[in-house]
Amino acid sequence: MIIQIKEWLKEAAGYIQVSLTNKLLVSQKSNRKDLVTNIDEETQAFFIKKINQNYPNDRILAEEKGFDTIESLAGRVWIIDPIDGTMNFVMEQENFCIMIAVYEDGVGQLGFIYDVMKDELYWGGRKQGVFLNDQKLQQPKDTALSKGLLGMNAYMYGKNIYAAGEIGHASMGIRVSGCAGIELIAMLKGNHIGYISNLSPWDYAAGLVLLNEFGYKYSNIEGKPLAFAKREYFLAATPTAYAQIQKDFIRN
Repeated sequence: MIIQIKEWLKEAAGYIQVSLTNKLLVSQKSNRKDLVTNIDEETQAFFIKKINQNYPNDRILAEEKGFDTIESLAGRVWIIDPIDGTMNFVMEQENFCIMIAVYEDGVGQLGFIYDVMKDELYWGGRKQGVFLNDQKLQQPKDTALSKGLLGMNAYMYGKNIYAAGEIGHASMGIRVSGCAGIELIAMLKGNHIGYISNLSPWDYAAGLVLLNEFGYKYSNIEGKPLAFAKREYFLAATPTAYAQIQKDFIRN
């Protein structure tokens, strides 16, 4: 399955890269900043077709076209974000990812985050470790909040939602990429100690599999398990930073 998924990702990435030379069809979803393109939809359809052909009994949770809800995570479920960071894709033509996760009975088994323009695939699985392309990565250090950078949702930071502004000030600084996949990659590389945002299941599912391999802590912002059913405030960090954020800013 791993080899198969890698092949699908490479094929999809090639199509996305070619699409950048053509005219994108961009439309709005909930507002003018919530965008979707024909490439988001076509990429998702590509993965769904592959899954249905090869794993017809599996179920799918994905961002676009009516696949955005699921009754439960029972059995084997694929969770797909065809283009994470669509605004970056449209406006910058970089800093976006494809993300795929495979869960079985609610437990993450495989996760893939593919930075398309850099041709960097971060992937791994339960008890398998985390890899960048073919290179196995080392677990980052358990760094304290005051010693590291945080990925942050800009709106949460600006409005100090759940003390995000205060948490950011307590760190060495915040970084805003506009793409959950890019932020999760920064944690896997050890460049960031955490990430605070407002995410849907397809934004975090693949990343959780990989973060779990490196011993990161994650939950909704209040410390409860993620619902995998709706957009919610998200926190992931090194164990030390996570405990500090919960103790000093969320539960005080």
